[in-house]
Amino acid sequence: MARSRRSLSLPIVLAAIAVALSITLLVFWLLIVVRDYELGTQVSDNTWLIVLGSVAFAFIMTVLVLFAVFLVQESREVRRQDRFIDSVTHELKSPLASIRLCLETLGRSGVAHKQREDLRQMALTDVRRLHDFIDDILAASRLSHERAGHDVVEVALAELIAQVTERAARRHNETADVVHVDVPDTLTFHTDAVALETVLLNLIDNAIKYSDAPRRVEVRGRVKKGTLTVTIVDHGIGIPQAHLTQIFLRFHRVPLPSVRQRRGTGLGLYVVSALVENLKGRLRAHSDGPGQGTTITLTIPVTIPAASESDAAADELWGEPANDTAAHDLSAKVSERDADDRSATEVR
Repeated sequence: MARSRRSLSLPIVLAAIAVALSITLLVFWLLIVVRDYELGTQVSDNTWLIVLGSVAFAFIMTVLVLFAVFLVQESREVRRQDRFIDSVTHELKSPLASIRLCLETLGRSGVAHKQREDLRQMALTDVRRLHDFIDDILAASRLSHERAGHDVVEVALAELIAQVTERAARRHNETADVVHVDVPDTLTFHTDAVALETVLLNLIDNAIKYSDAPRRVEVRGRVKKGTLTVTIVDHGIGIPQAHLTQIFLRFHRVPLPSVRQRRGTGLGLYVVSALVENLKGRLRAHSDGPGQGTTITLTIPVTIPAASESDAAADELWGEPANDTAAHDLSAKVSERDADDRSATEVR
């Protein structure tokens, strides 16, 4: 089912009906007063009048309440979009300014060969950053309007996580060993590799980005009974309890100084949740609060190769998953997120 933007037709229709009912009630009561119609002395004699008037009044009040809720949601959406525009402006201006400085320096005479190479690498890094950022924005826009198709292929989880980890670590000038991966080398299954790669890249990138030095991220994976479970644990800045159910909403960023000082647009986890929903999976976010780190648990159904023993090996290694009662279970179908429609990148 395509994800469409919130339609204005329903509020307009409800408003028109409410106005018509209000005018009808007003005209009716004016006629009763002006023409001095006699009403029955018993309540039962005026049942039809009471029922119709009550139903009309209840409908009008319901429309007013719905409009109040609609306006509050739209106001929050506008504020999120304003923050998104500010973030995008920063995300675009910073690498462009860096690239410009590199090019201006390269244009000078007398620049040493080593310095030229350093400047070239710096410019390439900023170009890759812009490229990834624009790709994520386009992906988010596409996910907001249509359901992505599934290109199911065989995936070796350990190899995929190794590739994703290297890319995420490079973005933050870290080495891949800041991420400790605990996944069986023989663990293979069939799923949408592109979608899973995007999900893991965003989650691991977030775990690194929202951690302070010395950074340490732990990634664990298993497959049991046709379900892949990946747990990503960081020891970073954490998430306040009040925001655990909101971090997957479009444009949402936790309003803390420790979050604002890190680049981001509030789209990454939104994209992750959209892709996980397409894969019929679920996400859980858990944090004991600011400074206590964050644990993200991803579960998606996968198909085990017929001749593979990956499932059995994973069960032997991992056993049953822990039951985290404090975790906030976010089935990638969050009602407000669906109402808000969606978009994304690599951000909380």
